[in-house]
Amino acid sequence: MSSGFHIGEVAERAGVSVDTVRYYERRRLLPTAPRTANGYRLFTSEAIERLLFIKQAQELGFSLDEIGALLANNGHNECLRVHDLITVKLVELDERLERMRGFRGKLKHYLAECEAELKKHPDSAECPVMVEIAHAKRN
Repeated sequence: MSSGFHIGEVAERAGVSVDTVRYYERRRLLPTAPRTANGYRLFTSEAIERLLFIKQAQELGFSLDEIGALLANNGHNECLRVHDLITVKLVELDERLERMRGFRGKLKHYLAECEAELKKHPDSAECPVMVEIAHAKRN
């Protein structure tokens, strides 16, 4: 038996599709797998680990281009590159969190308005949020 994993095994163990494995290989996020005499790709366990890393990095908000930069191995500049990517990602995350906090505040305000209207007019409430949205469209 040959040493290594066929593409289906790699995809299953990493929790991705076979197409994803092929795509990452084309994007050079995975090293090109050698082929057997029959033409099948034969991956190492390191490919599975790399796929798991890529998935985790994506879940943390890194793009495939950023992940590619993280995976590039250029010696002494590696730590600096990772530092810079993480710094940028933290700034992006802080900005997104701020927008989410603002949106959360707006939703809480809308909820309070709805609750007040429902309390005041339980059977004939006119949704203050819809009134505000309709009014905003006219301006």
